[in-house]
Amino acid sequence: MNDQELEQIVGNLLRTGVIMAATVVLAGGIWYLAVSGQSTPDYHAFHPAALGLHIFSVLPKPEALILIGLLLLIATPVARVVFAIIAFALEGDRLYVVFTLIVLVILLYSIATAA
Repeated sequence: MNDQELEQIVGNLLRTGVIMAATVVLAGGIWYLAVSGQSTPDYHAFHPAALGLHIFSVLPKPEALILIGLLLLIATPVARVVFAIIAFALEGDRLYVVFTLIVLVILLYSIATAA
């Protein structure tokens, strides 16, 4: 695998991830507007945010679908970094594997500790 093929695969990976995420968010947005587009927001009641995967059982289905699309968007660059690790390992470039692993750890740490 040469550098041009690698760049082509990474470009397709990123493009596909963004298109999938946008499609899911758009579908969730259309569903949300169809279900509750005419309702007025209730600003008098405070609903605390649920954290973790528990939020999928609390949110209405259209909002959960939008959230899934946003998670797909976040997962796209993570998948790119994982693919880069595999590609560098196949090329036998240990230094870039180590650097990319460090980037992956930092990326996953920042996602896991975000509040």
